[in-house]
Parts: sequence; C-alpha cells; structure tokens
Amino acid sequence: MLLNMEKLWHQDLASGRWHTFSIAEQLGNVGSEVERAIKWGEKGDKEHREQALCRMFELMNLTISDPRWRHLRRLRELTRAREILTDFFYGDNTYHSTADDLKKYFYYFALDARKGK
Repeated sequence: MLLNMEKLWHQDLASGRWHTFSIAEQLGNVGSEVERAIKWGEKGDKEHREQALCRMFELMNLTISDPRWRHLRRLRELTRAREILTDFFYGDNTYHSTADDLKKYFYYFALDARKGK
C-alpha cells in the first residue's frame, strides 16, 4: 500500500500552529505516530499502520519545513531521521534499525517536552 499524502491529516497544525511547538514537542509527536505505526504493524492492521505512517511523515515534513531548524546541523539530523524512517518502514532497512531503536530515539524528545510544561 502506498502512502496517501494527498490528504492533510493535521490541518490545524499545518496552518502554522506546528511551528509554535518546540523541537522536543514536534519530535515527541512524530514519535507517537512511529509507535502507532509499529503497533498496528505488529497487529497486522495494514490500514491503521498506513494512516499512522501518513501522519508521521506529515509531521516529520512539517518539522523539516520549520524555518527555526534551518541551521545545517539540525536540518541534517531531521532529514536523516526521515530517511531512516523511510528505510525502516518501506525500504530494505539498510541502516539496520529496530522498532526499539526508533521508539527510544523519539521517546527522549517526548520526555523532554513533558518536562518543559
């Protein structure tokens, strides 16, 4: 099944609100969708997995488009993270990522976001 990126899942966030979130809040939210995609995949529910992946990539793309993260190091990390996610879910997993690796990476952003509130 291919991603249906034509549908905008987070219209309120895409209209500008996403760019008011901290990097920790943004990537913590991406991580929630990563976990949902993994969970639905483990359950064999392809439709819900694809929906979670669409939301995940939409949020990741919104994060990458945030002008605050345009400095080279941050942008490089974000685009590499998207590349690894794509490779894990749709590629040959050439980076040898595991579901636990991905969950752990995004977990610390969610934890940091919660501390900031």
